[in-house]
Amino acid sequence: MRTLVVIAAVGIVAALLVVVAILAVQRKMLFPRPSPPPHDVTTETAGVEKLRVGKTESVEAWLLEPLEKTERHPAIIFGHGNGELIDHWVAEFEPVRAWGFAVLLVEYPGYGRSSGSPSQAAITETFVAAYDYLASRSDIRRDAIVGYGRSLGGAAVCQLAARRDVAALILESTFTSVADMAGTLGVPRWLVRDPFDNIAVLRTYRNPVLLLHGRSDGIVPFSHAEALHSAARASVLEPMDCGHNDCERPWRQIDDFLGQRIHAE
Repeated sequence: MRTLVVIAAVGIVAALLVVVAILAVQRKMLFPRPSPPPHDVTTETAGVEKLRVGKTESVEAWLLEPLEKTERHPAIIFGHGNGELIDHWVAEFEPVRAWGFAVLLVEYPGYGRSSGSPSQAAITETFVAAYDYLASRSDIRRDAIVGYGRSLGGAAVCQLAARRDVAALILESTFTSVADMAGTLGVPRWLVRDPFDNIAVLRTYRNPVLLLHGRSDGIVPFSHAEALHSAARASVLEPMDCGHNDCERPWRQIDDFLGQRIHAE
């Protein structure tokens, strides 16, 4: 009997240690937080306004103005992948600015030069604050603010769309949920601290959704895009011949999607 008690106690301790390890490690895996580059890339680009957003933390955001200004113009609020920074995206959005869009690049808490620590709650608060800032500007069309996210950024803009009237969503290489991703590693759903349940958001989101996903994505399988497409009320799925981090910028597909849905005034 004593041996059985000892074995049971050892098993309980081992299980608790596993739980503690999962809780401790998961945010480091989900939010690797790369170091910011040594030089300021905004000095090489005209029409960049540096901002700080967030109620609890001071988080970086860079507003890229349209290349040709109008009295009021549409805007994209962008969330990047978990291993990236807003610094990496300034030059990439040149074509979008040429369409007459403003682009707000929003950093995550604890990333780059931002204070705080990343979590679903902190990222959601940041993106809501960023949206509210955009919507308050007289030169931005409140009815034409689009959420665009790549990978983890797709989760950020989905959380935003659950709380604000986002005109359309563009989700590139985005997962159904972190809980689903963790499940493939044998992690129970109840241990996931930041579930980012994107598929639940799309089931109730009424506006148009563009899904872009690499057929050969080895990090977030293409089946996630198919599931999101099935869940959404009004979505377009555009498969791409790439993996997760090697896709060419899908500006043609995005231009077609926005051109049919976000009209100029």
